[in-house]
Amino acid sequence: MDTCKNCNEPVNGNYCLNCGHPTEVKKINWRYMYNEIANVLFVNRGMFYTIKNLLTNPGISVRHYITEDRSRFVRPISFIVVTSLIYTIVTYFFPSGVEDYVSQFSSTEDGLEKMNQVLLDITKWTQEYSGYTNLFIGFFMAFGIKLFFRKAGYNLSEIYVLLCYVFGLTTLVDAAGSIFQAIIHLNLISILFVVETIYITWAVGQFFNEKKITSYSKALLSFLFGFTLLSLLLAFVAIMIGIVLK
Repeated sequence: MDTCKNCNEPVNGNYCLNCGHPTEVKKINWRYMYNEIANVLFVNRGMFYTIKNLLTNPGISVRHYITEDRSRFVRPISFIVVTSLIYTIVTYFFPSGVEDYVSQFSSTEDGLEKMNQVLLDITKWTQEYSGYTNLFIGFFMAFGIKLFFRKAGYNLSEIYVLLCYVFGLTTLVDAAGSIFQAIIHLNLISILFVVETIYITWAVGQFFNEKKITSYSKALLSFLFGFTLLSLLLAFVAIMIGIVLK
């Protein structure tokens, strides 16, 4: 009888009954390489299933993931990191139009009086790397949700899982929007912001109670809370950097 190479327990079969380690290591070939690439891209681990459910029933699906079944969804942090990577690649080939969006703040004579150059640069960065910006918004929004839904019984980690999925999906929407606006030659950043705000409100409200209107109003307030806190933080950083540069 062989022994397990992982835990040294006796093995009789293809897998160790103690730790589940296979008795034979698979040969590395083209099929193995394909499976590895598929696993990295989450093709074999529910990427499309996750996206489909986040489009149709986001709040209910994430609630089911947190409380009942975690086998079919891509893990939350992995999901938002991969969607952010997709956004970065897409906007490399299809610029998001952020230059035009940012330039509107300085298009008038008093533009720089309203927002200094440092804040313009920060705004540009947050638009170019919206996926990573969403991580920060999610951090602040989680506290807003905890405040407005304090009786729901979810902790901050569970709330942040919800927001990773929600903002991961909106990052994919941003990527699709970049491609679409490159085709029609119109800047859609403001429109996308409105659409994504509606989606975030719907998803978060549905997560807590899809049947109550107050659930959606609290969700909107939570998003505005997080977005405002992040905006204030960025403005503070811009002012401090502006002072130092003077």
